[in-house]
Amino acid sequence: MSTQKWHGHDIAAKVARAAAVVGCTALVLTVTGPGAQASGRDAARQTLPAGDGWGSYGTGTTGGAAADAAHVHTVSTWADFKAALAAGGDAPKIIKVKGTIDAVSEGCDAFAAAGYDFDAYLARYAPETWGLDTDLSAEPDDSPEGLRRTSAANQDKAIKANIPSNTTIIGIGKNAGIKGASLQIKAVDNVIIRNLAFESPIDCFPQWDPTDGTKGNWNSEYDTAVVYGSTHVWMDHNTFTDGSHPDSAAPTYFGMLYQQHDGELDIVRGSNYVTASWNVFTEHDKTILIGNSDSESTAVGDRGKLKVTFHHNQFSDLVERAPRVRFGQVDSYNNHFVANEDYAYSFGIGKESQLVAEHNAFTLPEGVSAAKVLKRWNVSPVTAADNYVNGKLTDLIAVHNAEIPAEVLQPGAGWTPTLRTKIDPVKKVPGIVGRGAGAGRVC
Repeated sequence: MSTQKWHGHDIAAKVARAAAVVGCTALVLTVTGPGAQASGRDAARQTLPAGDGWGSYGTGTTGGAAADAAHVHTVSTWADFKAALAAGGDAPKIIKVKGTIDAVSEGCDAFAAAGYDFDAYLARYAPETWGLDTDLSAEPDDSPEGLRRTSAANQDKAIKANIPSNTTIIGIGKNAGIKGASLQIKAVDNVIIRNLAFESPIDCFPQWDPTDGTKGNWNSEYDTAVVYGSTHVWMDHNTFTDGSHPDSAAPTYFGMLYQQHDGELDIVRGSNYVTASWNVFTEHDKTILIGNSDSESTAVGDRGKLKVTFHHNQFSDLVERAPRVRFGQVDSYNNHFVANEDYAYSFGIGKESQLVAEHNAFTLPEGVSAAKVLKRWNVSPVTAADNYVNGKLTDLIAVHNAEIPAEVLQPGAGWTPTLRTKIDPVKKVPGIVGRGAGAGRVC
């Protein structure tokens, strides 16, 4: 049996820079919501402050702040982490992560079905023999594709973790993290995730789809975290990175990148009232998706939901989707975007989106135009005021429309955000965010 393995690629230095630690913050945060306990200086019981983005709307986001002693767990293994999540149902709980937990510590071979062979998979479905007109959905269970499906199901069961309502998950100290896992915040309410360095899960068994595009494509599963049909979620002081498995180290098969990553944070299926603050999103392609389909408004009620706030996050060395938005009222302010030569865009303007992008700083390399910051996927209005590119005040809509007249953007998202903390002067944002964002900075 053989399964595809990654070649060694050490980017530890980059990861260290992304999550560089200059000290912890021990803030006394306002308690929101009925019945919440005073949080004091215990970071595990801190709650989202009143008025801090959409996550503070209504009942607010308190996570497991009210947990009793029996529902406070300290874990250092993937098995113990999943057991702690399952214990006590939806009773308030706090899970403290110590060190780095690896959900795929035994490697991809541990999930492979008996008889699965990647070389046999490549031989059977090579375009020169299989062609590009027929997908693999009808392949029997004992075929290379059937064995891949079984292997993928094994991984799916192993690396996904369902997060219950009324839960706080927090890293202890400066070096806590989770590798190779997919956190499922699905059909729940009131979740806090803080102070963790996440290494994106890799799909050990991507599927080849000959009919995807004109040349076929490899398609992968597993977001690092997905908020799916859930409400009141606070993601704070986390670092999201591809870590030791960057796309730059991935091989190509059938002339296409062997893609093993999906998103870092997706907010979909009627989710609502989410705040993402002081996180680092780095070294990734399709980063954040809000609303996963143009047709979802009818199926799951996306219209009128998907209200999300992003503030004081650093988005660095990303290709796209920071975020891409459908339907939602999304507020993005005081974030720092640092691009490299692979940059495609930051904000994706999708169907019925109502994006407000204000008071943000952009650091673009020479030769990359500010016209690329906004990308129009559908005709939806956008508010983009007081944004600075390389230290200069820039009208992002005007520069986009001037350089890309075939995709004219309309100004005015039609609403004014009110749930904001202090708005920092944009010229100070790169320094403020650089010193404060990312994992390892919450005591």
